[in-house]
Amino acid sequence: MKTRPLGKTDLDLPILSFGASSLGAEFRSVDIDEVMKSTITALDLGMNFIDTSPFYGRGMSEVMLGQGLKGIPRDSYLLGTKLGRYSDIHFDFSAKRVEESIHISLHRLGTNHLDVLLMHDVEFVRLPQIWEETWPAMLKAKEQGKVRAIGFSCYPMKTFHTVLDQIEDTCDCVLSYNQYTLQNTAFSENLLPRLKERDIGAINAGPFSARLLTNAPLPDWLKEPEEVKAAARAAAKLCEDNGVDLAQLALQFSCEHTDISSTVAGSANPENIKKWDKWLAEPIDRSLLAEVQAIFAPVKNLGHLEGLKENN
Repeated sequence: MKTRPLGKTDLDLPILSFGASSLGAEFRSVDIDEVMKSTITALDLGMNFIDTSPFYGRGMSEVMLGQGLKGIPRDSYLLGTKLGRYSDIHFDFSAKRVEESIHISLHRLGTNHLDVLLMHDVEFVRLPQIWEETWPAMLKAKEQGKVRAIGFSCYPMKTFHTVLDQIEDTCDCVLSYNQYTLQNTAFSENLLPRLKERDIGAINAGPFSARLLTNAPLPDWLKEPEEVKAAARAAAKLCEDNGVDLAQLALQFSCEHTDISSTVAGSANPENIKKWDKWLAEPIDRSLLAEVQAIFAPVKNLGHLEGLKENN
């Protein structure tokens, strides 16, 4: 697996990283055997940065991942988790909770340090707390050696810029999701130039945009507008007619941007992980890519609102 540097840190991330949200039964029930096989498969294929959060499975992802990593040398993988979001309605970015959350995550994951620690979905709270209270507590944890790189994640581009205006001199990395895909490239257009200029690491998650860019039935909870869903179904049909899985094109597209350190995708199915590795070894079909992008052109960068109205 190719790697790229994570901004100004000393970390090199694989271009495709292993997202552990599925290990927390976020989308379906999983057992420890699936967790073990998926984790080992990802590591064997070079996806040695693992991204999780106490939000995923309300703690179960970290617990299961900690079990899946038992016996595997700690220096053979990089581990990232988050803090601040603990359920759909529970957000706590207080300094006290920062310390508690790190302690709990380390215990669940069976490690004494984190390689990456992110504030999770900061758009759901009043933003001044982020730079006045949360960020100083994270800087302290970094100084104490509990974590090597710190940053934040969110969805609205406006929120990224607002927070960076306050912390970019000490921010190591950010994570954006569902916004560097075949349908939505807001991340690369609106934020990536700023990150590159400041040497802040860029992590992209959700290359399949919550199943939008796959052949799977679209889930009821998918928030994208109906016209975006219709375009995705048309793109999937075009790819199928050409003997290609839309998900393959989506993954290849998201992973090839050289200014994005890594793209995170997750599954509790080791066969999916093997398939992704195979897809990345194949050249992207440029002609088909152009046709798919033409389908998405009328709905390019259309998304949805997340978080507080003031942060969008």
